[in-house]
Amino acid sequence: MTDHLEEQEMEAEALSAIFDTAFEIRSDDQPFVWAVKLVPVDCGGDEEEEEAANHVMVTLVVKVPLNYPEECLPEIDLEIIKGLSEDNKNELLAVANAEAESNQGMPAIFAVCEAVRAWLADNNVKGLDDASMHAQMMRKAKEAERKEAQAKQQFEAQKKKEEMSEAEKEELAVRKRREEGTPVTDETFAEWWEKFTAEMEEKKDDEQSSSAEDKDKAAKNKEYEERPSGFQIFSDKAGVFSLEKLEAAAEEMENDTSALDPEELGDVDEDLFDDDDDLDDLDFDDEDDEENDSDEEPDI
Repeated sequence: MTDHLEEQEMEAEALSAIFDTAFEIRSDDQPFVWAVKLVPVDCGGDEEEEEAANHVMVTLVVKVPLNYPEECLPEIDLEIIKGLSEDNKNELLAVANAEAESNQGMPAIFAVCEAVRAWLADNNVKGLDDASMHAQMMRKAKEAERKEAQAKQQFEAQKKKEEMSEAEKEELAVRKRREEGTPVTDETFAEWWEKFTAEMEEKKDDEQSSSAEDKDKAAKNKEYEERPSGFQIFSDKAGVFSLEKLEAAAEEMENDTSALDPEELGDVDEDLFDDDDDLDDLDFDDEDDEENDSDEEPDI
């Protein structure tokens, strides 16, 4: 009992959150009685707009048994607010009870409300409460027209579904082959072998082409790496810019301690080094004085 009570209270809370002021608790004591005002077009609480847009309205009244929802169905009744006859009410009650039965064992009031509102939306026309013969004939004609349009729509949808494209047919055939498998015969094996060998040859050609391209690229890279730089070329030609050669020559000179042989020098004219008279004519002091005089600024 306690579990049913808690579940019913939770469903009432959910309905109140969904329908807001349209939901009403008419009895707080068990068995609970709930009421929901249902209209075809929800106008957000604007009563004037709601009155103009909706030609039919009802209030769904639900009496909640103690063992609902696990063990029994809710007791449903309808109160006509606008635009419906007793025949319409009975038809709508049948829709509501059928929806409740399809949701047996679980909270069903919201689903019932949606089913009732859908019926109201399909029948939101003036004059349903007119019991005259003419009005009944007009309603029957409109109902037949509506059913015909609905049947045509269903037929078109089914036709469109049956008309598969070539891609869809091919996909279906592939799926069927995967499920059933392909029987191995001489013809199917020969066809498979031909495709397989062609694919292998193509793959081999691609690998060879790729390998040749890689080799050419590696050879070019090696040639580029081994190519001497501009500095090396210039140093080899000039000779003096080779640091290694300069260091080797200097080291050789340091290690060479042998004295020079006078005979290797040949005949030397000693008079070239004994005569110092030519140097006496050079007056280095005069030249320095002239340079100092030229550097002095003139007096102004």
